[in-house]
Amino acid sequence: MKRLTHNVRVLVIDGERALVLRNAGEAARPDLQLVKSYGQEEASANEKGSGKPPARINESTSHQASVKTADPRQQDEDRFVAQVVADMEAGLRAGEYTELIVVAPPVALGVFRKEAPAAVTKATVMEINKDLTKHKTAEIAAIVVKALEAA
Repeated sequence: MKRLTHNVRVLVIDGERALVLRNAGEAARPDLQLVKSYGQEEASANEKGSGKPPARINESTSHQASVKTADPRQQDEDRFVAQVVADMEAGLRAGEYTELIVVAPPVALGVFRKEAPAAVTKATVMEINKDLTKHKTAEIAAIVVKALEAA
């Protein structure tokens, strides 16, 4: 059975918000304390576009076809996750923590995995596929403890 050890970092992240928590308590009595929080500001619709890909006329069939373009919002979210991962790497290199638990919904978890350097991947002891960015730290602690006990 895994435990929520002292000083372990818990990264709770989605594409717009992130919380970095530290267990200031012991494994038997976890006490998650906020180390840092991140929030992504919403850009105006003019900056991001309408979200709908432009259409073009296919001259051979005279039907409209959607032009494949990257989703600007998803690109912003990916960049946000990548920046948080870079900060986590800096903290790891500075000796702030040695173990990391990542809590994220599927898309953000995928970006985390893609962006995480080997050292951060090695320090990651568990990934939890949930979006808990809007939860209170006590609720997050309970969910993380339960997931660790089940592992």
